[in-house]
Parts: sequence; structure tokens; C-alpha cells
Amino acid sequence: MLIALIVIAVVLVAGAASLVLLAIPRRRRGAAVLAPPTAPRAAQPEPAVTTSLDHAAAEPTAAVAAPAAPALDVPEPTAGRMVRLRGRLARSQNAVGRGLLSVLSRDHLDADAWDEIEETLLAADMGVAATTEIVASLRERVAVLGVRTPEQLRALLRDELLAQVGLTTDRTLRTVVLDGRPSVLLVVGVNGTGKTTTCGKLARVLVADGRSVVLGAADTFRAAAADQLQTWGERVGARTIRGPEGGDPASIAFDAVAAGASQGVDAVLIDTAGRLHTKTGLMDELGKVKRVIEKRSPIDETLLVLDATTGQNGMIQARVFTEVVEVTGIVLTKLDGTAKGGIVVAVQRELGIPVKLVGLGEGPDDLAPFDPEAFVDALLGD
Repeated sequence: MLIALIVIAVVLVAGAASLVLLAIPRRRRGAAVLAPPTAPRAAQPEPAVTTSLDHAAAEPTAAVAAPAAPALDVPEPTAGRMVRLRGRLARSQNAVGRGLLSVLSRDHLDADAWDEIEETLLAADMGVAATTEIVASLRERVAVLGVRTPEQLRALLRDELLAQVGLTTDRTLRTVVLDGRPSVLLVVGVNGTGKTTTCGKLARVLVADGRSVVLGAADTFRAAAADQLQTWGERVGARTIRGPEGGDPASIAFDAVAAGASQGVDAVLIDTAGRLHTKTGLMDELGKVKRVIEKRSPIDETLLVLDATTGQNGMIQARVFTEVVEVTGIVLTKLDGTAKGGIVVAVQRELGIPVKLVGLGEGPDDLAPFDPEAFVDALLGD
């Protein structure tokens, strides 16, 4: 019994010793010795990141300034524009004057010379009737007066051309408030004559002359036409009434006239879509625009925009538009780019419609009230 107790005790002691040995980690051959743990470093402060919000919080709060209103253009006064632009007009026109004066200055004016004068006038789109009258009058006056110096011949030719252009023709634009309502100007024409640009320049003409303006963007078919017109208006502080693309142009024109009346402006200027004079449906639509406007207000001016470079084709256009909307005035664009300035005479003679405005370039203020004397002087050159 004693022996058994001794054996059990030895076994228990041996087991306890083995457990102690297992608890102590043994160093393996080739194993790295782990460094004793070091005390943790003191935490370093993070670098500060400055944001615009931090600056705003750090600085005193300042009052936010309201955005400044865009500066408006100051259009050039219309008085004298035609004279200022005379040089530009003369560069394309005075070939007519030089040709006529060179023939008239010959020592002997025979039938061939007069035929040459006639051809020069016809080539300038003066028209058959006007050309016949000018040649007949010149032949008589040269024979009777016996003039021969260049100065005398130029004076004679100037008188004849002025008589054809017309010094007494009323070319004023009706743009004043009548009976408490604004004047209404309707602008029409075929595609490609620069009609929307002319509307924008005409707004500048009216503002330059002290008129307040509302623009009606009734060209709803050409992409960006309303944007183009609105940009022109914003430059001079004129409001533009517009509608959705493809909308009813008559409705927009009506709204523009109503807005002009409610705001008490001097003039409402309505741009219409360009249309070929041969398209009956489109011309009928233009007639509808006119009728709808007249339910709200009379139309004081209907201005037909013609491209001077089209020459006699512009006459055909003018006739058709006159039948539909009763044109009261002509705006001749691109007059500085053609030697066919005689269209001024032809339009007035055949249609009885005065040229009231002329376009003489691409600048914003290159639309001028028509001045007969400045025009004829440019036609003849210096």
C-alpha cells in the first residue's frame, strides 16, 4: 500500500514538471529573437488642413455683394451714320459714277456714248423706266447748256439721280406713342436677307434715338432665332417676348404687343420667320400674323428686308409681300457689297415704297436711316 502511494506521488510530480516545461517557450535554432517591447511614442499632432470653410469661419462674416447688372451698350446716334459710312458704300458703288462721268467727259457724245451710259445705268439695277428718263434728260441738258468740265457734268448727273431717288419722300419711321399705345413695327422678308439681325440693329437704332423697345420673337421655325434676337435686345436693355420652338407666331406677336402696351414702351418690334414669296401657305400664315396683331393694335410700319445683291429679283419679292401685308418701307441690307445700288430707285418707282433704312456692314451700328444725298454722293464717288 505504501509502495502504491509512493508510485502515485512520483507520477504526479513528473506530470507537474512536464506541464511547467511545456508552458516555457523553447528557442528554436535559427529563429529571430524578438526585441523587447518598447514604450509607445507620444502621439504626434496631425497637421492642420485649412479649407475655405475654415477661412470663412476664422474671418469676420462679410456682406455678400449682389451681382452687378450687365453693362448695356450705348448705340451710336443715328444722325450722321449714313455720312460716316459713305466711304464704305462708295468702295462698291463709285464704279457706276466713274463709268458715267468718263463717258460724259468725252469731246463728242454720239449715239454709242449714250448707249454706253444707258447700259451702265441698267447694270446698276436702275430699272428701264428710270434709266430712260435719266438718259433723255441728260442729253437735253448737255446739249442746251453745253457743259463739259468734270465738275459741271458731275453736278448734272447728281441732280438727275437725286430726282430719281427722291428728296421729298417721307422716310421717317413711325415709332412714337399714339393714343396711349406703342407703335408696332412688323419686319418681314425672305430667307437669308439678314432679317433677324436687322431687327436687332433696328432695336439699337430706336434706342439710340431715345425710344424704349419690346421685341417679339415670332420666328419660331429657325433654330436659335429667338436666342439671337434676345441677345440683341439684352445688349440695349430691351425685353424679348418669345415662345416655344415651333409655336404659333401669331400668338407670340400678339403677346409682344400686349406686353409693350402694359409696360408703356414706345415701340414693339416683331421679327417674323423668313419665307419664300412663292410659298402660298407661308404667305397666308404671314397674313394671319398681321390679322392677329391688329386685333390688339394697328400696325404702324411693315418693313420689308431686301438683300441689295439680289437686284431685280428683289422687285418680285417686294410685289408679293406688298399684296399680303401692305409694306410701308424697305430695308436694304448688304448695300455695301454690291455695285447695284440702283435698286433703291427701282423699288421706289415701281412700288411706290420708300427705302427707309440701309445696311452698310456687319457692325452692330451699321444700319442707318437712308439719306438720299449721301447715297448719291457715294454712288458717284469723289
